Amino acid sequence: MPERLTARETVALVADADSFREFAAPPRKSPPDGPLGWQGYDASRARAAARTGEHESVVCGTARVEGTRAVLIAFEFGFLGGSLGERTGDLLEAAYTHAREHRLPVVPLIATGGSRMQEGMLALTQLQRVARQSALTREAGLPQIAVLRDPTTGGGWATLGAGADIVLALPGAQVGFAGSRVRPPDADPAAYTAESQLAAGSADAIVTPAELKGVLGRWLRLLAGHGAGATPGVTPAAAPVPGALGRGGASGSGWEAVERARAVGRPRAHAYLDAYFDDRLPISGDRCGGTDPGGMLCGFGERDGRTVAYAAQTGTATRPAGYRTAARLIRLADRLGVPVLTLVDTPGAANDAEAERQGVGAAVAEVFGAVAAARVPITTLVIGEGGSGGALALAAPGNTWATPDSYFSVIAPELAAAILKRPPEEVRPTADQLRVRPRDLVELGVVQGVVAASAPRSVTGPPPPG
Repeated sequence: MPERLTARETVALVADADSFREFAAPPRKSPPDGPLGWQGYDASRARAAARTGEHESVVCGTARVEGTRAVLIAFEFGFLGGSLGERTGDLLEAAYTHAREHRLPVVPLIATGGSRMQEGMLALTQLQRVARQSALTREAGLPQIAVLRDPTTGGGWATLGAGADIVLALPGAQVGFAGSRVRPPDADPAAYTAESQLAAGSADAIVTPAELKGVLGRWLRLLAGHGAGATPGVTPAAAPVPGALGRGGASGSGWEAVERARAVGRPRAHAYLDAYFDDRLPISGDRCGGTDPGGMLCGFGERDGRTVAYAAQTGTATRPAGYRTAARLIRLADRLGVPVLTLVDTPGAANDAEAERQGVGAAVAEVFGAVAAARVPITTLVIGEGGSGGALALAAPGNTWATPDSYFSVIAPELAAAILKRPPEEVRPTADQLRVRPRDLVELGVVQGVVAASAPRSVTGPPPPG
């Protein structure tokens, strides 16, 4: 079991020195032994206060984290297991309200066993209050970055934790909807850990206590610091088009374009992201049980002092979880007013039986919908294979560009020949007929231009908008 820090020790771990300013608890008059008259409840609260030095299970206030101001919500597990009651709800509501009034991000530092039994259903309904405050803050375009401490269970996990935009977790932390005393007796304890939640797509990263302040500070700078987000009602400028990293020169034939895009040594997403961003952090998982780290890279990065979100295919068949993660990324960027860069590089969506069972069609539809609904500008660069709808889903209508070593096709030439009942020797002529070369795509109006290798802004065709 990892070391359990107190609420104030956790605040001291992440906040800049002497920057924390605590909120006063809103006044509330409660009947003896609470709303249910639970015998001994007042005595339990008094013992918890004496033991911890706190008056409730959360400590809330503002602080700077690596220079960025935020509202911190730190749970004190030593106070009745960090449980949520009516007074906890009062503090949480006040914290979220302050965040919206002052346009600050919210950082819940969670360590809770769930709702407080001594307050019955009135304790459970605090989850509705928390969910409402979180939703209002989301609508205001303010980020929420949760840190999962040990333990994060019950309603605290299901609202403040899993409901956050970015979820970080401490190593070995107990994380799960069911607490340790209410699980089935034969339940695998490994399923209720931060590491398991990361593997299941419900957390973005495991961060050690020594690294937490730095990582949290980077996230706050990207999502809420200088150059991040947008002024309400103002559309941000589009992300600039990346420069090409591979071979220059035009492909001689359609099949040559396909071969160049499939070449083993061609630069892939990692190389493009490294060249494009000064700093970047990934998000992980689709929040419904899956990850696709080998097929889709998503996150936020800093370029020339501005924050840009990215969703990048890696050259493999994209899994359903990869598409859902990309849709999550685009929707989050849209809420925060951050422009998006997408890199297209896939032979197509995964089409095996497991992908169908995981809902690949619905997952691709999510990305099409997220791109279509986005209010922030999306910039797309085809850096390799553009295989059918699984590639087109990520492409921005009217702002898609191509590198010289890429192609885009309604379907792979081999599959097109098979569908048309053509012999294998007809695959190459079929590639020409499909007009898949970058310059063909410009002539067809599918892409806006072919990006030169020498400079990010040097392109053929009209200049990118923004």
